[in-house]
Amino acid sequence: MLKFENSWPYDQVMNDIYVNECPFCQQENVLTSFSENKLQLAKEGIKQLLVMPCCHNKLTIVQADDDYFWSNEKLRNQ
Repeated sequence: MLKFENSWPYDQVMNDIYVNECPFCQQENVLTSFSENKLQLAKEGIKQLLVMPCCHNKLTIVQADDDYFWSNEKLRNQ
């Protein structure tokens, strides 16, 4: 079971995937290079790598739903 602290929200606008804030450098409104095909694979439970364009840190996405990316690492400070 994935923990909520390992999740990060995203938004999809048309074909573009945004994160409101980078979990690593806190840059706001980051347009990712994540494609719809990769998003669909993540929703099917196939691991995907997302390189944040703002700071070049890597996020391994193990699963996605309509609102969150789920990672194998802690992304939130709770």
